Amino acid sequence: MHGGRILVESHGKKRFVIALKYEGEDDYRYIVASDLNWRMNDIVETYSLRWLIEVFFQDWKTYEGWRELELQYVEGSEQAVILSLLFDYSLILHPSQIRVVDGNLPAYTVGSLIERSRIDAFLQFVRNILEQENSEEYFNKFETAAKEIFKLRESGKHMSGRILNEMEASPKLKYKEEKILMAAA
Repeated sequence: MHGGRILVESHGKKRFVIALKYEGEDDYRYIVASDLNWRMNDIVETYSLRWLIEVFFQDWKTYEGWRELELQYVEGSEQAVILSLLFDYSLILHPSQIRVVDGNLPAYTVGSLIERSRIDAFLQFVRNILEQENSEEYFNKFETAAKEIFKLRESGKHMSGRILNEMEASPKLKYKEEKILMAAA
């Protein structure tokens, strides 16, 4: 780590510029800070906290359905956000989260709590099946219902089922290209 307070011409001001290279990396990363009163170590340590928001964004994108929100109407988006925030808030009360927070340890991610809640629910369901007198019959009824609810859907991705036209220049564009080439020669 190297740094100093230098004039950054594109900013028209002095800035604290810090070059960082982590072990195993070939290239430096640069941090530019506007407050010249901070110590270099404090700037770097504070900058590292910015990754907490990156983790938060990744959790929300992966587990909270943000990608799907852009496809919904405003009312739907607002409803999904409210439900999502309520769900996240309820995860603060998850027993595993309470233990780490009470122990002054780092909190668990939303994604890992959701995954744990899903597997806990699944395991409880399996336990319930095993406790039934006619467990095989009980399971078969569930399997039939589950396959009815969770049907396989054809993918709209990967160009499946689409026929592409031949990819070649149209005669009109080919003529224009020849005209441009002759003019350039």
